[in-house]
Amino acid sequence: MAELTALISVSDKAGVIDFARALRGLGVRLLSTGGTARLLLDAGLAVTEVAEVTGFPEMLDGRVKTLHPRIHAGLLARRERPSHMDALREHGIDRIDLLVVNLYPFAQATARADCTLEEAIENIDIGGPAMLRAAAKNWPGVTVLIDPADYAGVLAELQAGGVGRATRLRLAGKVFAHTAAYDGMIGNYLGALQPGAEEDLAAVPAREPFPAVYSLQLTKTQDMRYGENPHQAAAFYREGRPAAGLLAGWVQLQGKALSYNNIADADAAWECVRSFEALPACVIVKHANPCGVAIAPTLVEAYAKAWQTDPTSAFGGIVALNRPLDEATALRIGENKQFVEVLIAPAISAEARAVFAAKPNVRLLELPIGGGVNPLDFKRVGGGMLLQTPDVKNVGPGELRVVTKKAPTDAQLEDLLFAWKVAKFVKSNAIVFCGGGMTLGVGAGQMSRVDSARIARIKAGNAGLSLQDSAVASDAFFPFRDGLDVVIDEGAACVIQPGGSMRDDEVIAAADERGIAMVFTGTRHFRH
Repeated sequence: MAELTALISVSDKAGVIDFARALRGLGVRLLSTGGTARLLLDAGLAVTEVAEVTGFPEMLDGRVKTLHPRIHAGLLARRERPSHMDALREHGIDRIDLLVVNLYPFAQATARADCTLEEAIENIDIGGPAMLRAAAKNWPGVTVLIDPADYAGVLAELQAGGVGRATRLRLAGKVFAHTAAYDGMIGNYLGALQPGAEEDLAAVPAREPFPAVYSLQLTKTQDMRYGENPHQAAAFYREGRPAAGLLAGWVQLQGKALSYNNIADADAAWECVRSFEALPACVIVKHANPCGVAIAPTLVEAYAKAWQTDPTSAFGGIVALNRPLDEATALRIGENKQFVEVLIAPAISAEARAVFAAKPNVRLLELPIGGGVNPLDFKRVGGGMLLQTPDVKNVGPGELRVVTKKAPTDAQLEDLLFAWKVAKFVKSNAIVFCGGGMTLGVGAGQMSRVDSARIARIKAGNAGLSLQDSAVASDAFFPFRDGLDVVIDEGAACVIQPGGSMRDDEVIAAADERGIAMVFTGTRHFRH
């Protein structure tokens, strides 16, 4: 192998010493800058500083290091063109065959609540992206690395005789995606600064939630067999740094590949079950709606109660648990002969896995609960995108306003808050009957709130459950008393709703007339 030259300048120094040492073992000459050069020199490696190549010291507090023809010509010269090689020889410029660069940590800096505008600006890398783009443009002659995860593969190819063209092209594509994302992050940040941010660079600037131009980059993790329907193509894309606990962090332990609908429904189930913390909880979702939700002292009890709500709809559903799946719960699922598409839990015990080993098609997913939320929600429309902040509001007991002559008992208050949590995850119009820490009937996605109430009653009847003395949640206000009368007719003893209707007085009077307790939350939970 002819002598190669590598330029290494990284912010993320994970694995770089071992990689550089292996390069030196292959006779590769090392160039470096600043802190990376000092790190490699301290490790006993022979390194030439870039300043020795350019003839200029690093200047302007490190803003200018590599922006020089002796660097960029070494990266951009086309090896197969004699005129390019002649130009390098004429000016005494060496080729750079391998570039290892990752960029200033702009995302990490601006994620801090105390990040000043000056700190943000100084974490905008200039020389790094310029070198990366130059090397990636000249991929037939230059291998370019931004990710420590690629070190081992490139090293193996070098040891085997040289990095292949397919690898160099793949790495070049990765670079341009990376620099695009980097510029997108900077654009998002600067585009969200409120007027006046420019007055004091040392201050922490106020930011709007929605920048003038929003950039988003996603990485494909797998193709789906098809989309919502077999004639539609689909794929799953993951964000670069999903927050802890969000569905994208799943680990699949067994089962068939996840489908488009599996992922959508699993997300609905997981977000609902994560909202319950104090007790073991189970959520069963079918077609994006909870068909059974329950809490109990043990996980097996929570599952049994959730399944009891609507055994018919639970067939082919998604089961989400907020506690590790144990053997007893796994066995109970088997005893119910429930056909499960996906089962997701923070952990799955070896004993529970053994129970499901006989059902190899069942998809078992592990995912730590975590506390992360999506910073923004998205909805695609024709030719555009709707963005909104996520619905993370959870109403506490102290925020409820009793509006009727009768106040709910402590037990009723617990059921009302439980019902309200569930209603947040039911497609609007949502009516949810609950009692004893479980759903009794769920009415979802109807054009009329009255129809949702009637459907909930039908569901309860099909499951053999009584709605007498139940607690009812409505995701939005009752515009007329007829909806309230229907839920009371079905057995509701107390109701939780946002309030805010022009006819609130009429609805409150109806509740008093019928002798039930009603509380207002002041918060609506439409889900479309």
